Amino acid sequence: MKKRVIALTMAALMAASLTACGGSAKETTAAAAADTTAAAKEESTAAESTAAESKEAAGGKLVMATNAEFPPYEFHDGDKIVGIDAEIAQAIADELGMELEIEDIAFDSIIPEIVSGKADMALAGMTVTEDRKASVDFSDTYATASQMIIVKEDSEIAGPDDLKGVTVGVQLGTTGDIYVSDLEADGTTVERYNKGFEAVQALSQGKIDAVVIDGEPAKTFVSETEGLKILDEAFTVEEYAIAVKKGNTELLDKVNGALETLKDNGTLDEIVAKYIKAE
Repeated sequence: MKKRVIALTMAALMAASLTACGGSAKETTAAAAADTTAAAKEESTAAESTAAESKEAAGGKLVMATNAEFPPYEFHDGDKIVGIDAEIAQAIADELGMELEIEDIAFDSIIPEIVSGKADMALAGMTVTEDRKASVDFSDTYATASQMIIVKEDSEIAGPDDLKGVTVGVQLGTTGDIYVSDLEADGTTVERYNKGFEAVQALSQGKIDAVVIDGEPAKTFVSETEGLKILDEAFTVEEYAIAVKKGNTELLDKVNGALETLKDNGTLDEIVAKYIKAE
């Protein structure tokens, strides 16, 4: 009897032991599974965070300042701003993985907008000059242009030398304004307008004797206005580039890198050819 009691006791103890071991294994497995799930979630969250940070670093908004009164480089098409500069800016933004935003402001407000940091870059048919380089940094050249002279078809003005002593219209703050201002010492009167077409209208109405403006806009204005012509001899030849805030080498390097890519793959030429036909 005692042996049977001992045997039953031992059996009970073994069963309890097995039950305890079984419970411990289940708890360990569940804990391990929970730890694995938590680790996976943490890893996923970390990966998402890294991806978000990477996207933010590569993305963001790229604000371009311009004056959309300068066809074919920038002009209004309905409620959109289009043209060579607008498309180049969009191509640069695409290369950098950024969203482009275009601000249309007065031309002489563009550099202050860049200096203040309200805009990231300026594309506005802007010529590189020493005065401007004192305020902003410029990218590599993306176009070459000429300042041309528009006169009435019966005008006696035949070239740049004939602008001395007459009244010349320019767009305020442009290189045409800068260069024609040098003639004021020779008796030239400079009439400054906020928009290029306003100067052309004044010429057409006989209020001024000539207009000095970039070659491509000059072609557009003359084609749309009867009785005007462009003189063969250019007033100046200059280079267009993108302005960024002085010292912002990170953005400047990115813009130059994107420009180089656009030049190499032919995109830049395609954009220009879309608006300027070879003659």
